[in-house]
Amino acid sequence: DIVVQWIMHPWERDAHLVHEAITKGPQAYGLLIEIACTRSSEELLGARKAYQSLFDQSIEDVASPLEGIECKLLVALVSLYRYEGSRVNEGTARSEATTLAIVVKNVDQKNPIEDDGIVRILTTRSKLHLKAVVKYYKEIYGKNIDEDHDTLMSLKETLQCLCNPQAYFNKVLNDAFKDDVDENTKEALT
Repeated sequence: DIVVQWIMHPWERDAHLVHEAITKGPQAYGLLIEIACTRSSEELLGARKAYQSLFDQSIEDVASPLEGIECKLLVALVSLYRYEGSRVNEGTARSEATTLAIVVKNVDQKNPIEDDGIVRILTTRSKLHLKAVVKYYKEIYGKNIDEDHDTLMSLKETLQCLCNPQAYFNKVLNDAFKDDVDENTKEALT
């Protein structure tokens, strides 16, 4: 199976992985986050085209009925076109970090993933811009968003995968090698 995936065109491989993640449900949503966050907008567009060709429907149509709070974020991550330029508006990044800090601070009142502004920031801003947002978040809030226990795991995973994919995948690999993990976590290795 791994060899077959390896010889597939990357867009086709991503389309199959997205289909598998959607079919498996919430325990596989991390795979959707990984694909959406580690691919360029062009690569995601190619995967969306491949998905439509292979499965005769769009990713958005299949992903719309996904269950759970993360649904809004997941659908937006796989369907929107992310700006990939090198410009970062520091004022906007600081403002969005403040928005993120306020939403995270009030997590007991509203889940950050249900906030349209947070979803827009995560799904449309460049990775460089998001790194600046995370930097300003730490300045404003006094701690890194990864260290904040109130932050929803899917929000942490999305930001970490976008801003620091090496650290994210290091964590995924370390978790998969632990003795007490479930099969879904071990499956992350393949």
